[in-house]
Amino acid sequence: MKIIYLGHSSFILENSKGIKILTDPFDTTTGYKVFKGNVDIVTISHHHFDHDYIKELTCSNIIDKAKDFTFQDISISGIPSYHDKVKGAKRGSNTIFIIEMDGYRLCHLGDLGYILSDDEISKIGKIDVLFIPVGGNFTIDGKEAAKVAKSINPHIIIPMHYKTEALEFQLDGLETFLKYIKNGENVGKNYLTLEDKLNDFNKVKILDYSK
Repeated sequence: MKIIYLGHSSFILENSKGIKILTDPFDTTTGYKVFKGNVDIVTISHHHFDHDYIKELTCSNIIDKAKDFTFQDISISGIPSYHDKVKGAKRGSNTIFIIEMDGYRLCHLGDLGYILSDDEISKIGKIDVLFIPVGGNFTIDGKEAAKVAKSINPHIIIPMHYKTEALEFQLDGLETFLKYIKNGENVGKNYLTLEDKLNDFNKVKILDYSK
């Protein structure tokens, strides 16, 4: 399967049969290039402008709630969570999505705003690829993200929702997260291809955003 980073919290996940999932599409005000095209599934972790822009894409399967969904041989499960540390009182709810495709289990944490409990970590289960916000301000910060990532203990960690040259509003960069996670590989391109069984744990892969 192929993982393509569009920027912010948005990725295209494409399986070996060419089925495409788009996560958390953003609008033009983020500063990133807006995705325009056809996908099979869109997951929306919460309804804020930088995570739910679907006006310029074509898709018949929009998932924006914590529910179970299947499409051909892909399964998606939503786990309810919060966008802040006060059970949604400040910024509302957030959905964590577990996506199973091509034999891999992927977890997109959306705009997670607090440290997950042991029970929530247990519900997430074993994960091959973890997409985690690290930029603070609106989500967990770099130090908190490192703690959450280590608790989930995936094979691959892909940081998202952090400050880049393109982003038009203020978030922290990658520095704090990398300080506490203690590793990080710059892939040097905007995509990652998975073909084999993953053996290492907590390996950080930093993807360039699509331009």
